[in-house]
Amino acid sequence: MKYLFFLCLFLTTVCKSYGQKEVYLFSYFLDNGQDGLHMAYSLDGLKWTALNKGKSFLQPTEGKDKLMRDPCIIQGPDGTYHMVFTTGWHDKSIGYTSSKDLIHWEKQISIPVMEHEPTAKNSWAPEIFYDDQQKEFIIYWATTIPGRHSDVADSEHEKGLNHRRYATTTKDFVNFTPTKMFFNPDFSVIDATIFKRKDWYYMFLKNENPKPAEKNIRITKSKQAAGPYPTVVSEPITGNYWAEGPTILTIGESVYVYFDKYVDHKYGAVRSKDLEKWEDVSDQIVFPEGIRHGTAFKVTKKVFEKLKRNL
Repeated sequence: MKYLFFLCLFLTTVCKSYGQKEVYLFSYFLDNGQDGLHMAYSLDGLKWTALNKGKSFLQPTEGKDKLMRDPCIIQGPDGTYHMVFTTGWHDKSIGYTSSKDLIHWEKQISIPVMEHEPTAKNSWAPEIFYDDQQKEFIIYWATTIPGRHSDVADSEHEKGLNHRRYATTTKDFVNFTPTKMFFNPDFSVIDATIFKRKDWYYMFLKNENPKPAEKNIRITKSKQAAGPYPTVVSEPITGNYWAEGPTILTIGESVYVYFDKYVDHKYGAVRSKDLEKWEDVSDQIVFPEGIRHGTAFKVTKKVFEKLKRNL
């Protein structure tokens, strides 16, 4: 009987996987981001397996440090995959490239998003979101400009970093609107990602305040993708640990928020059906060793099979 039970369970799992139309992918970096883009896949959003035997898909070419940190990938309405990424520790630009199949990538470029600000210290953790109402892409990132924002208590580790989110928009990745302030709360905010559900746009963000240390994920929401987003945000949805780099997937009826538990050197996740009550499922997920800040997204099974065949 026990044998028959496990056989039925195995066959059910295989049948579900075989009939699955979508596969979940996760773009990420390792170490300092010097070897470029890595990707993993999952069929259930819980167990993630490195693709390409854990090797890089794409080597970075842009920026002073030639890094590819925080890779954010989305698919545009024409099917093209667009990626933005952090190119270095002190750059005033962010990296961009695109691909039709996640295998062959266009020439990387630097978008000089903060070159007009002489004292800007950085351009970190860029994200990209397609605004289907305005038919344009919103690119948003974190920058510190000394003396520009409300002061927060500093620490030796932060060394004066006090981030706010800035943004630009584009329809073609050739022409970009002037950089503007995107989210300016009374705390340092470094990582953020936008997620649409029904008629609301939710921005999941990291409170980066160092003293007392927050380092947790919170939520604000708006009726428009471009905001404004209220600067009074939710209570933390993450637990008693430091978390950064939130990224979102809808799996069945649940919304999963994955994040980098960077002090613990592993990934975590919470999930919710109503975006109000959150369950920590960090002990249920498995990610490749060493994974750092990335983005979860869905692809068709056809795209995934082609990706695997060409590795």
